[in-house]
Amino acid sequence: MSREPALTTTSYAVLGLLAVRPWSTYELARQMDRSLGRIWPRAASKIYEEPKKLVRHGLARAEPGSVGRRPRTVYAITPEGRDALTDWLGEPGAGPVLESEQLLKVFFAESGSTADTLATLHAARAWAVERNRDNLAAARAYAAGEGPFPERAAQTMLVGRFLTDYYRLVAEWADWAAAAVERWPEEPRDATADPDQLTETVRRAGWSAAEDGPAPPPAPPAG
Repeated sequence: MSREPALTTTSYAVLGLLAVRPWSTYELARQMDRSLGRIWPRAASKIYEEPKKLVRHGLARAEPGSVGRRPRTVYAITPEGRDALTDWLGEPGAGPVLESEQLLKVFFAESGSTADTLATLHAARAWAVERNRDNLAAARAYAAGEGPFPERAAQTMLVGRFLTDYYRLVAEWADWAAAAVERWPEEPRDATADPDQLTETVRRAGWSAAEDGPAPPPAPPAG
């Protein structure tokens, strides 16, 4: 007997959307891209699979409907689905996973040119500005009381603040890094780290030191 695939984080993301209201698979795919695409991006083809899996698990039900003359299936959450979503929300969850091709290129900058690195940093800043356009529009809409699902503004605001600070972080980091790279020689392999910037990086990294406890004593000198 075959077993149903286990639920994934994407399954629960779809279940969370179904807890807001019923959706067709087309609407779910659009909503995943619009509201969750910045924090949990997934291919539309994957989203189309999830509602059927939830139905097989008894966490959603499929209801026939139509748009004009075209038939469609609308998915709604079941009481068992709400219980499963509540249980999932009771677990803290895993932290963010950072994946950036631009950071990877900067990390190996010595194998390219200084101009290459500057171009990557300018692209990183442009990415942050572009992503923040939609974020800013959404924030303004909610502040004016015009955002979709205004009853969820308190929850949406928390994620929106994270994205706001994240995009700003990328833009400010790109500006800082570009200013540093502009002082590099033509060959990145010959670049040296600014001692003051290293000291400042250590100072900034120390923000969590109070939570980590006292620093260990320095190691005794060798020899």
